[in-house]
Amino acid sequence: MDVKRKILVTGGAGFIGSHLVDALLGENGNHVTVIDNFNDFYAPAIKHRNIAAHLGNPSFSLIESDIRESGDVARLFEDGRFDTVVHLAALAGVRPSLENPRGYYSVNVEGTLNLLESARRTGVSRFIFGSSSSVYGINQKVPFAEDDTINNTISPYAATKSGGEALCRTFSHLYDIQTICLRFFTVYGPRQRPDLAIHKFTGMIFDGKPIPMFGDGGTRRDYTYVDDIIQGVRAAMDYSGSMYEIFNLGESETVKLSELIRMIEDSLGKKAVIERHPEQPGDVPVTFADISKARRLLGYKPEVKVEEGIPRFVDWFLSQRS
Repeated sequence: MDVKRKILVTGGAGFIGSHLVDALLGENGNHVTVIDNFNDFYAPAIKHRNIAAHLGNPSFSLIESDIRESGDVARLFEDGRFDTVVHLAALAGVRPSLENPRGYYSVNVEGTLNLLESARRTGVSRFIFGSSSSVYGINQKVPFAEDDTINNTISPYAATKSGGEALCRTFSHLYDIQTICLRFFTVYGPRQRPDLAIHKFTGMIFDGKPIPMFGDGGTRRDYTYVDDIIQGVRAAMDYSGSMYEIFNLGESETVKLSELIRMIEDSLGKKAVIERHPEQPGDVPVTFADISKARRLLGYKPEVKVEEGIPRFVDWFLSQRS
């Protein structure tokens, strides 16, 4: 088999990772290896189901291991001799990171360091890091641009993603590895994690359960459909510019939480029961991506507006419930 590119996707059985694996295996000449520890942050069966269709594909390999295990990671890189790494494995979520900051640091910083060290040793030429809009924290300037100072992080999760970016920058400078950090803005779509707002709210409204609204519903997010994120990741994998870059990947629009709930209600044909709570520590009031740099250098062109994406997600959700 003539393999054009040997790619490692960490966290490749998860939400974004499994969509990327689908896209990469749909192209000729890629061999894709996934490393995932199938932890119980949410049901491991969901992640197994995400990649089940590829298990018999000779262009696909699955390694069930943890990126914190430096010996396992080193052996994986020695055996795989990857030219490209897309690092999406992480402990995710702002609120859980308040309860488990050490765990988040271990996975998101130490795990990233393990991968970069093995990439350095084995001559990986390109390292893509899945970062987060949360690094902007309570940024006073909107929309958020990649050259904004990020010294206002307000959650352990955001701090670990900022730390991962710093490691990528350092390894790029020292060892001539092209590293690209992609700041994802609130990704949703089929296979979205069940703990995330759109999935959780859809399930609760469908089941007639009250949904928690923190604050007055005025917080705003830049919701990004997963297909658009995958378009941006693929463009970053082919980027031939400078050795270190940061790109925002968002829709460059914001939607109020109250408006989001209304869209889900309309798509389900059911009304939500709202259970009001105080604002949560660590939550930011707004995320809003300036994507002009990604448009210019990556040809990034998000196409799915939230008004179209929410009905698509609800259709997928209903197909899983039938």
